[in-house]
Amino acid sequence: MGNQVARVGNMSYRKMESATGNGNHGANVTASTAADVVSKSEPDDHTQFFPIDSLAKILSHLTYQEVHVNGITKSVFEKYLFPTHPELSEKLFTYFHHNAHATTAYISTTAFKQQSEKFLSVLNDQAILENYVKIYSDLKNTGNVTPESLRALLTSCFELAMENNNTSSCPPSQQILNAVVISCFHGKTSLSTSYVSNWIGQHCPRLVYGLQRYIVHVLTTAYRNGKTLLSKEQPQSSVDIKKVRALPVLEKSDQEFLQVDLLPISYVWLLSCALPQCYFKTKDAPKDITHALIAKRTGTICPKHWTLLYNSGEHGTGANRFLHHVLGYRGPTLLIIRAANVERNAECPTYCVCSAVEWRESHLYWGDEDSIGIQLIPSYKIMEKGPKVLYLNTNIRGYPHGLRFGSDPRSPLISIDESFHFVTIAGAPYSIASLEVWGCGDTKLREKQLEIKKWQVKEAEKQRVVKLSASDWLDHPDRYLLELAGRTSYNESNN
Repeated sequence: MGNQVARVGNMSYRKMESATGNGNHGANVTASTAADVVSKSEPDDHTQFFPIDSLAKILSHLTYQEVHVNGITKSVFEKYLFPTHPELSEKLFTYFHHNAHATTAYISTTAFKQQSEKFLSVLNDQAILENYVKIYSDLKNTGNVTPESLRALLTSCFELAMENNNTSSCPPSQQILNAVVISCFHGKTSLSTSYVSNWIGQHCPRLVYGLQRYIVHVLTTAYRNGKTLLSKEQPQSSVDIKKVRALPVLEKSDQEFLQVDLLPISYVWLLSCALPQCYFKTKDAPKDITHALIAKRTGTICPKHWTLLYNSGEHGTGANRFLHHVLGYRGPTLLIIRAANVERNAECPTYCVCSAVEWRESHLYWGDEDSIGIQLIPSYKIMEKGPKVLYLNTNIRGYPHGLRFGSDPRSPLISIDESFHFVTIAGAPYSIASLEVWGCGDTKLREKQLEIKKWQVKEAEKQRVVKLSASDWLDHPDRYLLELAGRTSYNESNN
């Protein structure tokens, strides 16, 4: 997860490692001898992480200058390391303070180094996720997770991932965050950290990737700025959002992505935390260096290459419209289904059908292990994942017509009728408010699809003009129809 930290030791420590690793080829160094070598050449509180050692010394010096305390306070920790993320700073410092069993309001320099090393040494994804759930849990009292604490964790991850985009103009952001909280707690007021971390690992496993990369980046590189650390660090300078935005863009359109009638950026962020890697892989190299550096530092994983293939509001509603714009795209796609709600101002049930392979018409179920059905609104959850869960048929007789999702043919989870006007979700019928299909492949896949469509149009134009010989025209049915209509010229020519 990007937890790469340079470990720097002195020459004696390296010599001790090489001596113990040589075995029969070198002098055998016992554990007691190695301990003596390290103890004589290094102080007791020396850390193997040179960045952490330097950072702790600078923070301790700044704390003594400001409040005359031999240690590190919360205010200094926030001011010099996380000036733009105060809530994250408070949660992380409280986590270090609690694990160090400190009896004072501040934390000692040695304890800070120990806790930082321990935090950075965790490499297992599930263990890292559980750490962040604990950081945002109620450490001082029950140690459990409340809906408010989970919402705070989600908000921190979302704001950090969208650090360089205007999230205030995305009203559905709170809606999608509430959907995650509702789905996780099911009306309960408190849950254990293990349950919440397991639930997140199942439904949105990459939720804390960006948060982890950001904290690792701060702890391991802040010392390079000297005594000022990151206190003067300002938010990223404003850049042209059309060039740098890390999110899907509409093909050949100047419309902003943050529209109510299209896929909101908050939905994209949550999907990027849940979908397999095949939906984000692209062979297109990043052309903007600034965007590449920002993504590397913050761990931004929202895709930039997604392309809108079909929008029912723009391209029309119906099976033929859907097939015309979707078939032929040989890459992963997302089908966003918004069901109309009979109640005014009520949330429209929103679902996402994810296909990792090309769409095709067949009387058989198809799809691979990365095919997923996700409920986004009103509550968020992964409905089903696995092979042979997709079905699309509009012209094969003797088999059901329409689009379906679900491994059980007798009771599909999602079923769209052959007119593409109505959808049945878990047995409940709805009218379709809108359908969207986003292509998740690179630009070459989209170009190939457009080339195929151009070829189909040319072939259709050729079929419109049919050259008939005189002998063929004598027996042609159109000639008989013209004679019935009273075209005497044909009758006279026969006579």
